[in-house]
Amino acid sequence: MLKGIDLVINAELIHALMLMGHGDQLVLCDINHPAQTIARHTTYGRLIDLSGCGLERAAEAILKLFPLDTFVDAPVKRMQVVGDPEKQMPIFSAMQTVVDRAEVRPIRMDALERFAFYEAAQNSFAIVRTSDPGPYGCFIFSKGVI
Repeated sequence: MLKGIDLVINAELIHALMLMGHGDQLVLCDINHPAQTIARHTTYGRLIDLSGCGLERAAEAILKLFPLDTFVDAPVKRMQVVGDPEKQMPIFSAMQTVVDRAEVRPIRMDALERFAFYEAAQNSFAIVRTSDPGPYGCFIFSKGVI
């Protein structure tokens, strides 16, 4: 046990976060995302599970340790709703609130079409799957510097 690290952050997740460098990307997703399949293609190469944890809680814990990239316009990406790319799901605004609060400033969040999101996820450093039931709880965070 370490002081000051949220109990949501398990040993594997802290290891992956420590390995990541500036510009690397971390996927945080719900239980519906094909995370196991896609995780094999990431730099880390395997899925990191946060069983029993929802998206907002996981993001709050991660973003206490993980600075978002200030050198890109949109350091957070999310998946668009299939067939209705303008539709707003409740998780989108909930995650926007978490991200803005963590960075103490408004953060731009861009939307990616489903298969573009999957491709970006494959090119990420690691995938963290929560137990959140979703739908559309799929986000990519770009790591910045301290």
